[in-house]
Amino acid sequence: MQKKIYVLDASSIIGGFYSKMSENYTTSSVILEIKDLKSSLLLQSAIDGDHIKIGEPSNEDIEETKRIIKSSGDILRLSEVDQNLIALALKLKRKGNDPIVVTDDYSMQNTLKTMKIPFRSVLTEGIKEIYNWVKICKGCKKKYPSDYSFEDCEICGSPVYRKRIKIKK
Repeated sequence: MQKKIYVLDASSIIGGFYSKMSENYTTSSVILEIKDLKSSLLLQSAIDGDHIKIGEPSNEDIEETKRIIKSSGDILRLSEVDQNLIALALKLKRKGNDPIVVTDDYSMQNTLKTMKIPFRSVLTEGIKEIYNWVKICKGCKKKYPSDYSFEDCEICGSPVYRKRIKIKK
């Protein structure tokens, strides 16, 4: 039987979420994002009480996560902390658990939906559909991969912008 585990990002910790009925995990990099005193005290109390555990993803899970978010275009929008948290959820899933990532971050939710890892929000409604991101030249309309690192088109020199595209089911 799969064990339900909540994987907490900074927004869930700041929002005061953790389950007393299931295990809760976060990463050390998420803990470093918690700056306000109230949230820091609540977090430390939850860690001391063994309600929140600190886990880290494997290099394999980080690489797999990076590959997935690069193909979806979310690599432009997800911080290293976000990527590591998603990779931790992937690690827990590979170990036969049922991770649920608690986040209000829409880009994280988009990636998690793509990876078929459940998520829930704390303060927002959450996403309903999956989107990818592409980069497009404003002038000649050439499409670039989401990780294209230049601000101008290599063909016409016009600015390149990001565009959200809906994934067809």
